Amino acid sequence: MNSIQKLFVSMMVAFSMLAAGCASTPRQESFGEGVDDTFITTKVKALFVEDKAVNALNINVETFKGTVQLSGFADGTNEINRAVEIARGVKGVVAVKNDIRLKTSNNK
Repeated sequence: MNSIQKLFVSMMVAFSMLAAGCASTPRQESFGEGVDDTFITTKVKALFVEDKAVNALNINVETFKGTVQLSGFADGTNEINRAVEIARGVKGVVAVKNDIRLKTSNNK
């Protein structure tokens, strides 16, 4: 094998390792997925701030591989439903997990 062939093989091996390092696994996101998820989370939170029916300070948003998880406390079912509706409407969202709980007299 001449030096050009060795260089080519080395570059292909390095490229393959790099590509494998960027792939996602069931528990870990690739770099691109992480960027997309950050955008989704930011967009959902921004829409919560703009919406008068949702208290953005009381509802947490996390995104993993396009699945948005909402958690926290809401004053009523209308607020919960509106938060889910907003999250589902964001581009790139594939699913919404709703873990928002109603405030009770013990939570206030």
